[in-house]
Amino acid sequence: MSLNILAVNNGHNGSMALVKDGKLEMYIEEERLSRRKYDGNAMRSSLLAIEKNPIDALIIGGQNQNSIKPFTEYTGEDPLASLVAKFYPEVAIFDMRLNHHLGHACSSFYNSGFDSCVAIIVDGCGSNHSAEEHPPYFEVESIFHCQDLFNVKAIYKSYGCNFGPNYHTFKNEFFESITDSTAGITKVYEAVSEYLGFGFIEAGKTMGLAPYGQYDERFKELYINGRGNKNLITPSYCMGAYVDENRYSFLKLDDKKSWHNDESLVTDEMKNLAWAVQDQSQKLVGDLVEKAINMTGETNVCLGGGYALNCVTNYYLKKRFPDINFFIDPASHDGGTVIGLAKYHYMNFCKENFITPLIDPLTTLYLGPDRTDEIQAFKAPEGYTEKEVNHADVAQLIADGNIVTIFQNRSEAGPRALGNRSVLFDPRVPDGKDIVNKVKGREWFRPFAGSVLLEDANDWFDMAGLAESPYMMYAVDVLPEKVDLIPAITHVDNTCRVQTVTNQQNPHYYSLISAFKELTGCPILFNTSFNLAGQPLVETLDDAIFTLENSALKYLYLPEAGKLLIKQ
Repeated sequence: MSLNILAVNNGHNGSMALVKDGKLEMYIEEERLSRRKYDGNAMRSSLLAIEKNPIDALIIGGQNQNSIKPFTEYTGEDPLASLVAKFYPEVAIFDMRLNHHLGHACSSFYNSGFDSCVAIIVDGCGSNHSAEEHPPYFEVESIFHCQDLFNVKAIYKSYGCNFGPNYHTFKNEFFESITDSTAGITKVYEAVSEYLGFGFIEAGKTMGLAPYGQYDERFKELYINGRGNKNLITPSYCMGAYVDENRYSFLKLDDKKSWHNDESLVTDEMKNLAWAVQDQSQKLVGDLVEKAINMTGETNVCLGGGYALNCVTNYYLKKRFPDINFFIDPASHDGGTVIGLAKYHYMNFCKENFITPLIDPLTTLYLGPDRTDEIQAFKAPEGYTEKEVNHADVAQLIADGNIVTIFQNRSEAGPRALGNRSVLFDPRVPDGKDIVNKVKGREWFRPFAGSVLLEDANDWFDMAGLAESPYMMYAVDVLPEKVDLIPAITHVDNTCRVQTVTNQQNPHYYSLISAFKELTGCPILFNTSFNLAGQPLVETLDDAIFTLENSALKYLYLPEAGKLLIKQ
C-alpha cells in the first residue's frame, strides 16, 4: 500500500512538499517560481508535483485560518483543492491550517532522525486558537514531547493576543499554557526589525546589525517575565509588532531606511536596540530549552519555528548546553511546516494500517525540481561566450579576485544557498564584504557565510563540539589566529556563518573548494545566495541570466556541464 502526499503552505513563504511513502522527494517555495518575494498560495509549486506524480492526499497548511473557505465559483472549493482534484478526483483533502506549530514540531522531529526528543517551537505567530470566551489568541511558543514516531504531543503552549488579560495561566487535560496580550519572544524581535526599517519578516538583518551595538541601559527590559515589555513593544497579532516611538523621544525616527546604505547615518540607538533584542531573546530561548529538558528529561532537543533561523542563538545554545544533542531544523521557517504536516499524516496512515513507517531523516536540502535537462540543453544567449572549464580553472578565477556564480541541478530548500545557487568569492579579500554587498545591492553591515571542507573546519573555526554544519544553521567563532586570514567572511564580532561540505553531500562544490585550497591554502569559499537584494533566489537558468543582466555579475559556472558563461 503506497501513499503520495502533497502538502502546501498558503501563508507567507508559500511552499510545497511531496512525500512519497514517507520519503521527502521534493520541496520548493512558491517565490522561486513566481519571482514574488515571500509569495503565498502554492499554485505553481503544486503543479510541479501533480503533473508528474499521482496524489493520494492533499494537506492544506498555513496559519491563522479556521477552516477551508469556499473561493471557487460553481464548485465552492478551496482553490488548491480544486486544482489538485482536476488531476486526481479521488484525492483525500485534509485542512490542517490550525496545526501550525504541530507542523514545525514534526518537521524538526522527523528531520532529526532522533528516536525521541523534545521539540521547542519559537515563532512569531502560529495558528489562531480562538474560543468564544476568549479574544483571538495565537500560538507563540510551544513545547512538544515526541516520545516516538506516533506520539507527538504538546505539553506547553504560550499564546499571544491583542486584547485580554495581562497575564493568565491555565491548564487543561493536554498541556499547560500561558496567554496574555504582550509580545512573544519572536514578536519583540519583529518589532525591532520593523523599527529599523526592515519589516517584520526580515529579522535576519537585525541579527546582522546586532554585533555593532552594545549594552544600553535604556533597553535593558525589552522583555519582562519572558514576554515583551508592554511599555515599549506593542504586538499586532497575527501580523507584526511595533516599538512605541512616541513614548520615548530618543526613539523617534522620521527616516528609517537611509542609513541602510550609508553607515554614517546609523545611530547608537539603532545598533544598541538590535544588540539588546539579540542578547535578551537568546537567553530567553535558552531558558525555554532548560524548561523543556526539565519537563521531559530528554537530552535530544529539536528547535523549530521562525526564530530557529537565528544562527547566532543556535551557537549560543550549543555552548550553553554542551551535553545536549541539538537538531536545529533547517526548514524551521513557515515554508517548512509542510514537511512536518506531510510526515505527520504519513505516520498516522501507517499507524492506522499497521504499516511499519519509513524513517527518513533529513540528509540533503537539495530538494528542488530536477533541472538536468535544462542544463544539458542550455546554450549561451547573445552577449555571452561559453568556455569549457574544470574546477581548477574556476578556483583560479576566484583566486584572481573575480565573483563567480554557480548553478547546479536541484535548488536548496529554505532561505540559504549551499553551492547549487550561490555567488562565490575569495574570503581572503580584506574589503570583500563591501564589494559583494555593493554588487548585490545589500545593506553595508550584512555579513556573509563561509563554505569549508568538513575535514578542515576545526582548524579554522570553534565548532563547539559540532560534528558538522551542513545547512548553515550556526554562526560560529573564527579561531583568533585565522581572523585576519578570512576577513571577507569574518563578521565584526569575529564570527562566521559556516557551511561544512563533504564530497558525498555535493561532489562538484567539494571539488571546487578543494581546488581553491590547493591554489591558496585556504579550504574555504565565500558563499552567498544567488540573487539580488529583494529578489528570491534563482531557480532556473533564465533566472540566473536575468540576475547577471541586471547586475555587475559576469561569470556563471555550470559544473555539471563543465561550462563557464562569461558576460561580455
